Amino acid sequence: MDLLTLEDLKKIFEKANYVADDNILFSVYLSLKLKKPLLIEGEPGCGKTEIAKVLAQGLNTELIRLQCYEGLTASETIYEWDYMRQLIEIKIRENSKNPEELENYIFSEKFLLKRPLLKAILHEGPIPPVLLIDEIDRADEEFEGFLLEFLAEFQVTIPEIGTFKAKQEPIVIITSNRTRELGDGLRRRCLYLYIGYPSYEKELKIIKLKVPNLNEKVSEQIVRIVSKIREMDNILKKPGISETLDFSKAISEAKIERLDSSNLKRFLGCLVKNPDDFSTLLKVDFNSLLA
Repeated sequence: MDLLTLEDLKKIFEKANYVADDNILFSVYLSLKLKKPLLIEGEPGCGKTEIAKVLAQGLNTELIRLQCYEGLTASETIYEWDYMRQLIEIKIRENSKNPEELENYIFSEKFLLKRPLLKAILHEGPIPPVLLIDEIDRADEEFEGFLLEFLAEFQVTIPEIGTFKAKQEPIVIITSNRTRELGDGLRRRCLYLYIGYPSYEKELKIIKLKVPNLNEKVSEQIVRIVSKIREMDNILKKPGISETLDFSKAISEAKIERLDSSNLKRFLGCLVKNPDDFSTLLKVDFNSLLA
């Protein structure tokens, strides 16, 4: 992987039909070369998570995903003991004459359920795994503090067994939708990339790559409509690229050759996922947006 060039990386993204501008490519490239985590912030549905997937596929290595949520604890991300198997083993060996030997056995790796962070450390492939820590902003500040320590050492300690340290540091991609502000400590530990809504040209190119059967005129209309919806102040959850693609695929399946206000409203569930936004757009004259 040390021999990977910027051109190689560009080919990886192109092969996956991911439209990556120079800013994205160079940020990922620097993250790989400097062996530093890449923190990607931006709007929901704009391709942050997809970067980790493309990278793992292109490098032919494992993608290990840690989905963050409120209340997530450090132990849930490292390991758990398989208590049912341990209890069964204890029952089978209840007449054991060596309790210490039994204890060492049931608290061995055989009964260890490996969670994402431990999996990333124990990975033994020729290429480091891609560790995706998705939506870190959903986790509590306490977990963020633990993560900062983990990223500094890439090791974890299991009291019953000992300390495990990564033989090769994983490639770390951290995403955030900015639902809360992240701490300075985590930011300093990472390289940074922000992904906003795409330009008209970029979004049109994405549609042509992902929905090749769609009429070109319709593709242009879709991008124009989505752009104008994002500009509306009364839309709470603006559609991202993923919603644009859902919208495009649905219209392609319906074999619509030209968009107008009447047929567009049938597909609003692809674009907005909020009842207030849905009601707002039902009142919109889309013919004026298409003009």
